[in-house]
Amino acid sequence: MTTTQCAGGALPTAAGWRDGKRWLWLLSPALPLVGLGLLLVAYATGEAALYWAFPFIFYVVVPALDWLIGADPVNAPEAAVPQLVADRYYRYIVYAYIPSQYLVTIGGAWLWVHGGMVWWQLLGLTVSVGMINGIGINTAHELGHKTGTLERWLAKLTLAPVAYGHFFVEHNKGHHKNVATPHDPASARMGETFWEFLPRTVIGSLRSAWNIEKVRLERKGRRVWSLQNENLQAWSLSLLLFVALGACIGWAALPFLLIQAAYGASLLEVVNYLEHYGLLRGFDAKSGRYERCQPHHSWNSNHIITNLVLYQLQRHSDHHANPTRHYQALRHFDNTPQLPSGYAAMVLVAYLPPLWFALMDRRVVAHHQGDLRRANLLPRKRKQLLRRWMGESVPAPAAKAAAPSEREAVSAAPVAAAAPARFQCPNCAYAYDPVQGHRGDGIAPGTAWELVPRDWSCPDCAVRDKVDFVRV
Repeated sequence: MTTTQCAGGALPTAAGWRDGKRWLWLLSPALPLVGLGLLLVAYATGEAALYWAFPFIFYVVVPALDWLIGADPVNAPEAAVPQLVADRYYRYIVYAYIPSQYLVTIGGAWLWVHGGMVWWQLLGLTVSVGMINGIGINTAHELGHKTGTLERWLAKLTLAPVAYGHFFVEHNKGHHKNVATPHDPASARMGETFWEFLPRTVIGSLRSAWNIEKVRLERKGRRVWSLQNENLQAWSLSLLLFVALGACIGWAALPFLLIQAAYGASLLEVVNYLEHYGLLRGFDAKSGRYERCQPHHSWNSNHIITNLVLYQLQRHSDHHANPTRHYQALRHFDNTPQLPSGYAAMVLVAYLPPLWFALMDRRVVAHHQGDLRRANLLPRKRKQLLRRWMGESVPAPAAKAAAPSEREAVSAAPVAAAAPARFQCPNCAYAYDPVQGHRGDGIAPGTAWELVPRDWSCPDCAVRDKVDFVRV
């Protein structure tokens, strides 16, 4: 059941319904403008503390406002969703982040080289710019889930300042497919600190993205080392940006660009850490498959300020269950696991493992109704966690699934001339047409449904596999 009640107690209807947060969504593209303004004022006035003002806003002011204003569980009525999706205003808000993000990156590089600052000012500058570019990954995330060519290239462009372009591939086709399973490098395990999770997710996501493109390009008969590789496309944009700034501003800007990129990417991964901590999809040993991603496989938060600046990323359950759903229409679901605060506050908590475990482990236990055998546990701490929370001395072994198989090569084969059936993803509107195939995934036109790889996933939402598709 979803919550749709308004503050006054009435249920919203499509007739005459208006988005009460319509103009507040501008807070997101305003963030890099605020950051740029603070850096310019700091340089013009010599007020060195202002180089740290943006982190203060994000880590102190935003959580304080979240606490003061509280949560917002209101959902748009379903009948109003087509109107929200058709309104290009919401799309332009996402686009608007990118120009100012680049201005901040360029301005930061110039200040690093020519600003004459001492080390702690340089550190504040780097953290501020890295934070703006790290938040920008959320803009790339929103754009990358769209199917239009322009938006998908804008997603890669937004990822260029953090040199994390493989996120475009791995998140859509890896994370969404394997989320809340042991096979997903971006799903944190209960008992795992963020500092243990960070190298695992960085290395694992990189490997996953490369393998996804390798398999896709093999289907198309192309080499992985080619410009068709979307990882290489995205990384090339980063290389071009860094070389251009180095040549124009000074090569001394390169350390700044690399450090802020690393910090910005770490912000993505700390958010990944808290989004699925300890949550696990059930595994069916008979079918060899995990259950489909459900709302209870993500941690959520309705704290309004952080949701406004992050395009409602905190309504993460609906996003994972319905990845193609637009941010302005994401829903709150009752009885889904809830974080004690918004992301802006929880990021700081995640940096401190004792505090994180104290706040979150009991919530994981409560969510699984005391049965941690159904949780995603850090293997080396499994016995310890079960003994502590369940009193078990010899825990039952968890069911193990084989790692996701390599996707099979597809050979094109003509289908029958008599109007072949189409097969539709039950999660989104995508339908596979054998006449058209899917060139992007290396499935040639004329490929019969029977010859599509068994573990092929929906190219639009990635949360349903071939076996789930319905004949239409």
